[in-house]
This record gives sequence, C-alpha cells and structure tokens, in this order.
Amino acid sequence: MQNKTILVIGATGKTGSRIAKSLEDKGISIRRGSRSAPVPFDWDQPQTWGPALDGVSAAYVSYFPDIAFPGAVEHVEAFTKMAKDAGVEKLVLLTGRGEHHAERAENIVRKSGVAFTIVRAAWFAQNYSEGALFGPVMAGVLPMPGGEVREPIVDVDDIAAVAVAALTEDGHDGELYEVTGPRLMSFADMAQELSTAIGRPVQHLPISFEEFHAEVARSSGEMIAGVITEIARETLDGRNAHLTDGVQRAIGRPPRDFKDYARDAARSGAWSAAA
Repeated sequence: MQNKTILVIGATGKTGSRIAKSLEDKGISIRRGSRSAPVPFDWDQPQTWGPALDGVSAAYVSYFPDIAFPGAVEHVEAFTKMAKDAGVEKLVLLTGRGEHHAERAENIVRKSGVAFTIVRAAWFAQNYSEGALFGPVMAGVLPMPGGEVREPIVDVDDIAAVAVAALTEDGHDGELYEVTGPRLMSFADMAQELSTAIGRPVQHLPISFEEFHAEVARSSGEMIAGVITEIARETLDGRNAHLTDGVQRAIGRPPRDFKDYARDAARSGAWSAAA
C-alpha cells in the first residue's frame, strides 16, 4: 500500500487523526474522510462515499459516534459493498470490545471478499482528555457506572499504531487484533492515576447508568449520551475484565500503561485549565 492512496474515515477523530498523521509522516498518500474534507465523507450521506473511495487502495473504517449506533451496521454493510465494487483492496475496521453490534459489523467485513484486519478495542484512555469525560475530570470527579468492574483501558496511540501497521505492512490480513492496555483497572484506580498526573484530586464517583447518561448528555448531547450509556450497560458487566495480546501481536511491543498516558497528556497541557 506504500504507493497508493489510503482513505482514513473519521480523520478528525481520536483514532483517525493519529492514523492520518502517521501515514503522512511515512510519506503515504491519504484521503481524509470527514465532512469538512475537500472530498467530503459523511456516514449519513451515502452519496459522499463513492467520491471518497475513488482511486483508493485501502480504507480505515471507523463509525461515529460508535458502531453500536442505530443504523451503523447497515451503513458498514453498504459501504463495504461499495468499497469492493470500487476496487478497494484492504479494509481495516475499528470495533468495540464486547459489543454485539460490533461483532455483526465484523462478520460483514469478514465475508466481503476484501482483505481485512479487525481492530477490536477496549475503552479509550483519551476519553478523559479528548472525549465525553473531559469535563468531569476538569471538575475533579470521575462519575462512572459499573461498580468495581475492572477495564483494561487502552491508549488510542496504540490503536492507531496497530491500524497503521495493518494498512501498510504485510502479514495482517485476516487478523483480529483485540487491543487492551497492559493491566486491569477500576475507575477508582484511573481516578488515582489522573490525580497524580494532573496534580490535583480527581475523585471516582460511583453512579447509576441513568446518572451516567445525564452526565454525558450535559457535555455531548442526548444522542451521544444514549449510545455511550448503552455501550456502558453492555460492556461494564465484567465481560471485558481480561487482558489480550492484540497490541503485542500487531506491532511487537507491549501496550502503553494508563499511567504513561495520563502523565503525557498532562505534560502536553490537556488539563492545563485545571491548574
């Protein structure tokens, strides 16, 4: 894929922005898939898909706000068929760990006849510095449901590195990389690590799923809150409380620890207003 154009869907998002930059740094031609791009891409406007796929050899496929969103699986199915018809040779699909909608989308890509790699991710560490939980962290609280369930939260930089490898290197076709961080952490553990990195207290606040929905809605709106809450209900039941080796298998190194993420995010000024 080194001399061909790669479409990066969600190029302004957490994973897509990192993937696009990494590919460009490697000198690889990319097409940024976003509503604001010169050749726009919008999941809700299927007429934009064909022009975005024109001349593309591979595509990174992420769905906003999440693959669990109503209509997402049907969109992925239609897009995958269009990509195959357009001559796309490789699809790298981002999905969520423990989500039944994600598995449906994975199966569509598996059966498409196009070479593929699936990156199935744990919860994103960057949700605390770039996502829906940024506001609460700035306020000094981490309001999360799920009790004492432990999550192997993953650094988005690792997800991006795995996706870039799958898009640019041999040996990744047909692989499922389930990517997690290197340790299981409760939300209280995460709050402690954030407190240390930021230099002021961040307190875990156990809440109900209804309260979680209301909290996310205040910062991200009802639509996003509904999706994220349903994902939380489905996945924060202990089903994901185990580590996997997806990062190691894909890029040959261990995943980054949450402590390193929090330290680096703080040093970059992610929560500087809190100081």
